[in-house]
Amino acid sequence: MDIHVGDVLELKKEHPCGSRRWAVLRVGMDFRLRCQGCGHELMIPRSKAEKSVKKIIRAGEEQA
Repeated sequence: MDIHVGDVLELKKEHPCGSRRWAVLRVGMDFRLRCQGCGHELMIPRSKAEKSVKKIIRAGEEQA
């Protein structure tokens, strides 16, 4: 999967704050993500992150 720093991921399950969108802060064996709703940061393994991605919003694209 082609994910870069600065992309926004829309995940299948929502965070307890109600947001499904996460900003990508670090890419490697683990991803560091920041919740767009509450600002909570977490690191999850690449395999788990790739399974839970519903949509990738690129850094340069307009968000509607």
